[in-house]
Amino acid sequence: MQTNRLIHLFVPGRLCLFGEHSDWAGMYRSINSAIPTGAALVSGTEQGIYAVAEKADQFIMSGALDFAADQYWECEMDSEKLLTVARSGGFYSYVAGVASYINDNYTVGGVKITVLKQDLPVKSGLSSSAAICVLVARAFNQLYGLKMNIKGEMQAAFRGEQRTPSRCGRLDQACAYGVKPVLMDFDGVEIDSRELRVGTTFHWVIANLMASKDTIKILADLNKAYPFAQSEADRLVQEALGRDNQEIVSRAIWLLEAGRPEELGKLMREAQQNFDSKVAPACSELTAPVLHSVLNDPEIEPFVYGGKGVGSQGDGTVQFLAKGEEEAKALQDYLLEQRGMPSFTLTLKPGQTVKKAIIPLAGFGTRVFPATKTVRKCFLPLLDTDGLLKPALMIMMNELLEAGIEEICLIIGEDEQEEFDRFFAPLPEEHRGKLPADMAACEERICRMRQHVTYVHQKDRLGFGHAVWQAKQFADNDPVLLLLGDFLYRSNSGVSCCRQVMDAYKECGRTLVAITEVTLDRVAHYGVLHGVWEDTSETMMKVDSMVEKPTDDYAREYLGVKNRQGKQKYYATFGQYVLTPEVFSELEKRIVQERKLSEGKEFGLTEALDAVREKIGMYAFVPDGKSFDIGLPETYRETMWEFNR
Repeated sequence: MQTNRLIHLFVPGRLCLFGEHSDWAGMYRSINSAIPTGAALVSGTEQGIYAVAEKADQFIMSGALDFAADQYWECEMDSEKLLTVARSGGFYSYVAGVASYINDNYTVGGVKITVLKQDLPVKSGLSSSAAICVLVARAFNQLYGLKMNIKGEMQAAFRGEQRTPSRCGRLDQACAYGVKPVLMDFDGVEIDSRELRVGTTFHWVIANLMASKDTIKILADLNKAYPFAQSEADRLVQEALGRDNQEIVSRAIWLLEAGRPEELGKLMREAQQNFDSKVAPACSELTAPVLHSVLNDPEIEPFVYGGKGVGSQGDGTVQFLAKGEEEAKALQDYLLEQRGMPSFTLTLKPGQTVKKAIIPLAGFGTRVFPATKTVRKCFLPLLDTDGLLKPALMIMMNELLEAGIEEICLIIGEDEQEEFDRFFAPLPEEHRGKLPADMAACEERICRMRQHVTYVHQKDRLGFGHAVWQAKQFADNDPVLLLLGDFLYRSNSGVSCCRQVMDAYKECGRTLVAITEVTLDRVAHYGVLHGVWEDTSETMMKVDSMVEKPTDDYAREYLGVKNRQGKQKYYATFGQYVLTPEVFSELEKRIVQERKLSEGKEFGLTEALDAVREKIGMYAFVPDGKSFDIGLPETYRETMWEFNR
């Protein structure tokens, strides 16, 4: 058996919030161009499938498989044999279909996937089949470096499931995005998708109606209205799934991003009424008496803003938008105790997933001279926790990539790229062949890192803010994680510091500065922040002031933050930031305007951050971890001693 690292995977189910049936309806545009494009607002659920995967000689599935009667299955990585299983139906047809598609289109070996846990309900309109298909595609992608992005994984999962008797819809694979809302557009065979922002916290409750529906009949009856309407009933179906749906989804996106749950709940009711009047008459299954009895239950009204059916509609699953966390819990209790309907929640919170990172590295490294005559500061070696001596930059990039960062911008001098290119280039065969297995695997990781790197050259050295501003085009209006080029981080928990900071940003949705507690006699060395704790754990702070290198006296009077015990604490920058587009706008305004007035002026980041704080707000977050400085000889010595302990 081939040996390789063990990777951990989680893929959620998917919930269609708005736009059911528009995926397949939009595909008919390839025959009848008068049909409007389809649009759906979809989110991953908080429940899903948890698994680990590793390379193997065959394709193997095992573990806690609630889908399947047998808990172990294997097949040779032979496309014909896999395709035979895929066409036969049943749970393993899904995984075999995806594996056969991957095998046909990529050069891969086998994979062993062990399912650890599944808390995703099956046959509830939440696309458990799509979740397992995406999980298989992701396992191959990550283990064999297939370089598929999320849309590529969705495509592989869809093509794989199309090889089974299932014939899934195109919106099902949106679960690949994780627990976040996604807009999907369907124009014939073309599909586009993008993540959406969330303006406030939304609380959904999704319940199993404990009834039954015939999805095959629903799809068969509704497809009779396409591609050309033959009756008034057909015309109404096309109108509801086309023009009406586009208008409803457009409004839903605006309300979601504007943070208006009450109006979004009303829109859910309106969408259900439209579906009932124009689509339901085309299929007897859509009368859905159980669904409508729950939607019209007066006991539920105090808890919700609105509700509607899920997926293909019918008596499968219902979704409600609750008025808050307490109301969601009360609704769940009522549904279970009074109606015998188990449920789960979906909470969508402000914040956008961070996929890009910036590391400013330009400069000579005067403070660690003369070492920098032969090696750049970011390549100074450190003994990592796995026992290998690694350049500091590799340790930084490892943490970023493992945290989910997909693109890394290295800001370097105009004449410095050659040294970086040498680092990422493959070793000559004469050297590579001498490496033991662990070092050979490390060499492979270094070479793979290059595909994630974008270089930005900094011609003028006009301060830290100026260096960050060089990456404005790379950021492209997305949130980006900024790391300092001479700091490393070690988490005290199983979650890396980078991941903690990225998750904190998803919670607040604003520019975020990671902070750490410092003693009063050290504040003069850092940017120090003051604010109010937003949580009882005292990890998330709403910032109200930020001062660069204050005096002890100033900090004592103005910058102390009281904890629950009433003691004054002081918090300095930790060396990690999540920068939003507003920060780059502030930097640009200062740099473009003020350079004309004062040639040679240096530009800091703190001023731009403080301007953003004043205009739209800023948060600070305390990661559970420690930072290590390699920028000074004495701190580098301490880091070498402490980092891997």
